[in-house]
Amino acid sequence: GMKKANDNVEKADISLKQTVCLMLRLMLFFATIFAIGAIAMPKLIMTSYTDKEELISLGATYLRWSTLTFFFLGLSLVIAIVLRSVGQSRFPLYVSIGALVVNLAGNYMLIFGHFGAPKMGIAGAALATFLARGFEAFADLFYLLVIDKKIGFKIHHFFMKTKTLLREYLRVCIPVLISDAILAFGSNSVTMVIGHLGGDFVAANSITTVTQQLSTVLIQGVCQAGAIITGQSLGKGRKEQAEEQGWLFLGMGFALGFLSALFIFFTKTPVILSYGKETTAEAVSIAYQLLNAISLIIIFQATNSIMTKGVLRGGGDTKVLMFADNIFLWAMALPLGMLAGFVFHLPAFWIYFFLKSDQIAKTIWCVWRLRSRKWIKKISTGNN
Repeated sequence: GMKKANDNVEKADISLKQTVCLMLRLMLFFATIFAIGAIAMPKLIMTSYTDKEELISLGATYLRWSTLTFFFLGLSLVIAIVLRSVGQSRFPLYVSIGALVVNLAGNYMLIFGHFGAPKMGIAGAALATFLARGFEAFADLFYLLVIDKKIGFKIHHFFMKTKTLLREYLRVCIPVLISDAILAFGSNSVTMVIGHLGGDFVAANSITTVTQQLSTVLIQGVCQAGAIITGQSLGKGRKEQAEEQGWLFLGMGFALGFLSALFIFFTKTPVILSYGKETTAEAVSIAYQLLNAISLIIIFQATNSIMTKGVLRGGGDTKVLMFADNIFLWAMALPLGMLAGFVFHLPAFWIYFFLKSDQIAKTIWCVWRLRSRKWIKKISTGNN
């Protein structure tokens, strides 16, 4: 009995190291592709987002300076996810806060040339992001290789054999990769639509970005917690517990969505006014409309994000999510948004509402999927 238990622990330990190894290899592969694209054709990439030559030139400069940032971002994301999955969530949080401080200080110094630093403009913004991501990546890597005792991952494990886990890993993860890639392209398509609606619309959308990011920080954390807790419950064979937790996370999604909506609604005026005379009256008007639309959409976005990126993904329901995530975006939201903006020329509120209408549809689908219990899957470690 003791020998069997020790064997199981050893197999789980090997599987965990193999998982980290596979994640790092995939990250390097995709980061390299993005880096090559940023170096080889930055202007071509930017023309997809806007037809204004000045913005294309600025965006291309930012992309060139961001090349190495892709590797740092990928490394810190992988390590943070792995550490959180074994219950070590504090360190990634502290490092993320530290990276935010580095980024803000770097932006202040390098964009505007304060404290004796060169005034670099858009290149300074990219360099500040590079420094922040570099700090985050090296801090996380040091913790994983030197301080961590639960995973025990060392540099030589990057070259370990992963054949026993590869098939199961690809079965679960390929749908996730495809889903997120198509979803990311779809989200970029939304940005492209906004980019072609005019300079005032682009400026207004930029004003709303910080508010959106602040309002979704807690939601992203709950998403990750949902995936980890669901995975742990199912890993112990507790299906009933996982289902109960699923409904709890659904309720948390609605609650956090309402709190985020209130936050956006009550902070929109000071946020918009903080931009002062730098924005046109038309851009200010559009910004108010966008934030009103966002305060409505965020309720549904919070709920379905916690379900799709948290509970359902943690339950192994990745193949179905691959279709659900993208059908609503590509077959519904994008066509409706383009019709609203380019054909019917509706007010900014309705253009944004239709561009994000997939969030409402996905929330309804998530409730139906949760009730069906079909999202609960069995995942093998490959060493069983």
